[in-house]
This record gives sequence, C-alpha cells and structure tokens, in this order.
Amino acid sequence: MSEKLSPENGTGSIRLFKSDFLEFFTHINPLVVLALFSAIIAYFLVWGIRESQGDFVVRVLFPWILGLMIWTPTEYLLHRFVFHYSPKNPSEKMKRLLFLMHGVHHAEPREKSRLVMPPVVSLPLAAVFYLLFNYLVGNLLRLTFIVPGLFAGFMTGYLIYDMTHYALHHFSLSGEYFRKLRQHHMEHHFKSHNAKYGVSSWIWDKVFHTM
Repeated sequence: MSEKLSPENGTGSIRLFKSDFLEFFTHINPLVVLALFSAIIAYFLVWGIRESQGDFVVRVLFPWILGLMIWTPTEYLLHRFVFHYSPKNPSEKMKRLLFLMHGVHHAEPREKSRLVMPPVVSLPLAAVFYLLFNYLVGNLLRLTFIVPGLFAGFMTGYLIYDMTHYALHHFSLSGEYFRKLRQHHMEHHFKSHNAKYGVSSWIWDKVFHTM
C-alpha cells in the first residue's frame, strides 16, 4: 500500500506511488493552493459582478454568503461519510483508495505537504460542484445569474477550510475560538477518528451529535 522513504531518498514521508511522477502530485505547498483558489474565487466574483446589472447585493453578495454557508455542512458530510467511509469487508483496492484519500493524513498528521488537498484532486472536485450548482440552481431553479457568486462563496468556504486545517496542525493561533478549534481537531486525530469531523467549525458536530 505504501512504503517509508528513507531519509537519504526523500523527505521521510510515506511514499504513495512507486512512480516519482505520480508521487510528485501527492505533495503541495499550501501557498500554491491559496494562490490558485484565490484566483478562481476572484474570477467567479468578477463574472458575477459583470452579470449583476448593477444589483450587486442580490446577485453577488447574498449568493456569495449562501455559498459560504453551504460549504460548512458539505465540509462535515465529506469528512464524515467520504473521507471516513468504512465498508464492512473492503477489498484491497478499496483499502488503498481510502488510504490515499485520507488515511495517509491520519498516518502522518504533521506532514506539511499533505495538509491541504492537492489540486490534482481538488480541481476536478470543484468542477463537479460547479456543474452541480449550475444544474440545480441555473437549470432547475432558473437562477443562472446567482451561480457565479454562489460558487465563489462555496470555494471561499473551501479555501478557509484548507488554510484552517493547515494552521491547526502547524501554528499556535491566538484567541479562545482557535484554541478550542485546534483542540477539537486534535482530538479527532488522537482520541477518536469517529467523532469531531468539523475542521473550520464544530457546529455540525453539535447538530449531528458527533462531539
């Protein structure tokens, strides 16, 4: 499934692929993710503003806030039911997929280059969510004009989540909220993997009784 790199051969992190080319894409600097998704968010906000016909609040600001709010339960549900999916009798291929997807992070929770999702995974997922928003909101509800702002808000939530996740593992953030948030996430890692799924917020853990 994986192998440890010896200190003289690499970083010492868990090697996921024999191919150096594939292995390269499993590591990412968080600044790359910050720059990439900031640009994507800016693009959709500019698109929304251009299509707003002067009604910025209704066509851009409110959809952006709504998209940001939609992200929070999405974060919880993805972490709980996708990243921590636990089939009863998984095949070896399924075990490897689950390890690649999230298990490796629990195996080495302080590996700096694997604390944010690599774009080779996050960009296709972002495209899927955009198509979903476009279909449900644009086609079914016929509210195409709010899709850019809505998606920009959703991606803003994702970016906050990714950067928060990195910070919780590598920085001592000031303030009572961030202290409790870090404790919340560290208990997920080191006390119970089957609880405390929220990363940027614990609100949905309270709602679904997974505190």
